[in-house]
Amino acid sequence: MTNLSESIFVSGTHVEYSLALIGAGSLSNVDLDACYRLIEETSRADYEASTTGWKPIKKIAEMKSPELRYILVKSPEGSVCGFTSLMPTYEEGEPVVYCYEIHLKAELQRTGLGRLLMTFLESAAAHTPPIEKIMLTCFLRNQNALAFYKSFGFAEDPISPVPKKLRYGREFIPDYVIMSKNVKRKAGSGVQDQSL
Repeated sequence: MTNLSESIFVSGTHVEYSLALIGAGSLSNVDLDACYRLIEETSRADYEASTTGWKPIKKIAEMKSPELRYILVKSPEGSVCGFTSLMPTYEEGEPVVYCYEIHLKAELQRTGLGRLLMTFLESAAAHTPPIEKIMLTCFLRNQNALAFYKSFGFAEDPISPVPKKLRYGREFIPDYVIMSKNVKRKAGSGVQDQSL
């Protein structure tokens, strides 16, 4: 996998941040720890309130999955202040790019950087035949994230769990939704993007 990097100026912050595409196997321990701490900072409460719970060891193991790719957002000092992780995979036999995480420090939220990261995810899907869909999972209690994804064109996917009546009067009510968005194939994208 090719590691890519570039710099961007984030409006409203007066700071130039660097973006880097990197595979999980090339992620330094310092950057992995920073990404983990960012998940903990922004989403631990949602995990703790869910039926899955907050499981640090499982989360770190997932973050080290060799197929994962990270787009890191770093400050001029080199510290991670945001990231998204993605993986080309199959869901229900359909090739997709799955967005595992997207997190930004509070001061970078609502600056357009989250939208830029989602645009990169869409571009990765559009340039990776035969992928035509991006998928992600979002906790239902995270209303800000749900509104963000919907504003970007994501909708509930048909494979998302729905409430069900169980035996003995019990009911299963999901605490998350699986969302998806179809992407349009870019002209000339007949060869898989080797950077993924």
